[in-house]
Amino acid sequence: MNLIKAVAAAVPSLLAFCAVADAANPLTGLWQRDSGTARVQIAPCGDKLCGVIVWVRDKDSPTKVGMRVFYDIVPESQTSWIGQAFNPEDQQTYAGAVTIAGSKMTTTGCVVGKFFCKSVYWERVK
Repeated sequence: MNLIKAVAAAVPSLLAFCAVADAANPLTGLWQRDSGTARVQIAPCGDKLCGVIVWVRDKDSPTKVGMRVFYDIVPESQTSWIGQAFNPEDQQTYAGAVTIAGSKMTTTGCVVGKFFCKSVYWERVK
């Protein structure tokens, strides 16, 4: 019985710790593409971060809800991360970089040693 009470008492503290840890990472959360065509949720995925499409405006788009478009994201600095980006439009995976400035996020995917890059701009959904 004492073990059950101890576990029950520890659960709120553990949940509070997890919430603080998640809030400490400015990349996690819901982001909308600047064109308003899609939203992605960035969250922990093992010991890294991943981004999954959670909403699309055009149901006929190659971008589908549930599609993982960012993965293996790890911090490079307090405002930048690196990882992989999948582009549903051309079905290609690119070396990716993510930067944040305030409520704006820029994702950049590159091929051929960063010679050919494309950036997409996002805004945090409140």
